[in-house]
Amino acid sequence: MRYNEKELQALSRQPAELAAELGMRAPKKGSVVKRRLVKLVVNFLFYFRTDEAEPVGALLLEHCRVTQEEPTSFSISFVEDPERKYHFECCSEEQCQQWMGALRGASYEFMRRSLIFYRNEIQKMTGKDPLEQFGISEEARFQLSGLKA
Repeated sequence: MRYNEKELQALSRQPAELAAELGMRAPKKGSVVKRRLVKLVVNFLFYFRTDEAEPVGALLLEHCRVTQEEPTSFSISFVEDPERKYHFECCSEEQCQQWMGALRGASYEFMRRSLIFYRNEIQKMTGKDPLEQFGISEEARFQLSGLKA
């Protein structure tokens, strides 16, 4: 994926939906758990060294799977390479559940499916398409036919 490094750094400075110091182990062989400041901003998961302002890296949370590994840890893997996992260790089970929920809801596809679901529910209740007033009701990205089962 191509990206503009300055724009990504600017995005990493935006207010986070969720942020905490977590243990993190990269998918590289021999990788050890390191404390990282982890920030969820829109659909990017940024991770920082705890003493630095610029991110060490970022994960685009599209086509990924968030899996609970232990009561206080979870992993993120991607459809293209499911064996390559990023592992995260939380301080508590509650924090782990909070992170997993936030990460699962951060993808564009999840938000799109939610929009379509609520659009249809509002349409059933009111008889009106709530997107019509914005002139976007016919766009393909908002149609059920675009959803995969």
